[in-house]
Amino acid sequence: MSDAVIVIDFETTGISPAHGARATEVAAVLVADGRILDRYQSLMNTGAWIPPFIEQLTGISNRMIQQAPDAARVMGELARFIGDTPLVAHNASFDKKFLQAELDRIQLAPQAEMLCSMRVARRVYPQAVNHKLATLVRHARLVKTGAYHRALADAEMTAGLWLEMQAELGRQFGLERIPLALLRKIQSAPCRGLRGCVEAFRRSSNFQIQ
Repeated sequence: MSDAVIVIDFETTGISPAHGARATEVAAVLVADGRILDRYQSLMNTGAWIPPFIEQLTGISNRMIQQAPDAARVMGELARFIGDTPLVAHNASFDKKFLQAELDRIQLAPQAEMLCSMRVARRVYPQAVNHKLATLVRHARLVKTGAYHRALADAEMTAGLWLEMQAELGRQFGLERIPLALLRKIQSAPCRGLRGCVEAFRRSSNFQIQ
């Protein structure tokens, strides 16, 4: 059994909403009990122009966005899908900024915390060449579910990575279940301090090996 999370991914026109970038696509997948249980995905029309290099990277064109639902509608649907379920994103600081910015525009506030699968992966897979999503999918021998830099494929692959990291922690430390509280601790632990983090969590929470 695993704690429910929603894995979220945004595609955007640029790096930061503080510099005028807007979201172009969002996907969210509900993960619990070792599998994906539900999905939400939509392109979104913010009226923003997509630079050519972003079109090439994502495959999302200005024409596609012109035909997409209004951003306010998409973000309202996304907020209802998320509710207060904890979120996970790969490089969460990026997605968190866009979630906040797009919800601000419709006068909603995020209700859920966001954990970072990249930060957890740095502790679980310190031997990986780097901790980009594509690298980790290859490193962990996960299924590539679609093109990188499309929101649903990235969210699904991040979900697969999230589940595989829990399985790896179970194998390393003899744990049947990896609570979200432990993953929260791991993402903030020193990169080479995984074992100490898990042992400290066991002692502080009276967490038992199953």
